[in-house]
Amino acid sequence: MTKQDRAVRTRLALIRSAAEQFEARGYVRASLAEISAGAGVSSGALHFHFANKAAVAEAVEDAAALALRRIARRGRGGDGCALQRLVDVTHRVARLLCADVVVRAGLRLNAEGVAGRVRDLRREWRECVHELLAEAERRGELAAGVPPHRTSAVVLAATTGIEVLAREDHGWLARPSLTDLWQLLLPCVAASHLAGALHPAGTDPEGADVEAGPTARGDLEESGTAAGLALR
Repeated sequence: MTKQDRAVRTRLALIRSAAEQFEARGYVRASLAEISAGAGVSSGALHFHFANKAAVAEAVEDAAALALRRIARRGRGGDGCALQRLVDVTHRVARLLCADVVVRAGLRLNAEGVAGRVRDLRREWRECVHELLAEAERRGELAAGVPPHRTSAVVLAATTGIEVLAREDHGWLARPSLTDLWQLLLPCVAASHLAGALHPAGTDPEGADVEAGPTARGDLEESGTAAGLALR
């Protein structure tokens, strides 16, 4: 293993350990000693990568943002029915939240405005919903008199609410919860010719794996956080 590989692995381990601590104990109660111990490295190794706890929290948010952006881009860039792609992407985000503590912790840190940073991790999600519903309108997939912007507000409110509720009970992220949501919404917003053609449970196979987590090395390189690690 090269020096750069070791440095990247150490950083990934620290980000994941920090996410676990932030989720379990909150930002204020989480300590750098617990984070370094959870990653299996010394405090000195932690400070080699991060100046302080705020920097670690920022790295968690960065990693979460990249994972959420990747899933949103997949939904916007697909083919076929835009409404179905919107349903599918909500299920993928839910699976990601279930599977990846980094994403959960990143959203929570962001919502709490840790360290006074100005960031909006949900912006990419809002844009994804807006764009897919605008595309649905252009394709004639929305029912007559259904404005995309109002539908978008409902979808965003519902999905954000589910994410917040899931902080205490991950059952809210289970497939049946989102399926129930779409079973209620689709008959109200979808054009009549799509009746019976849309799948509230999504079109991904049952038990489909989420995409690679946010702590993949490629994501670090995309965000620029791996720059210079070869020298460490």
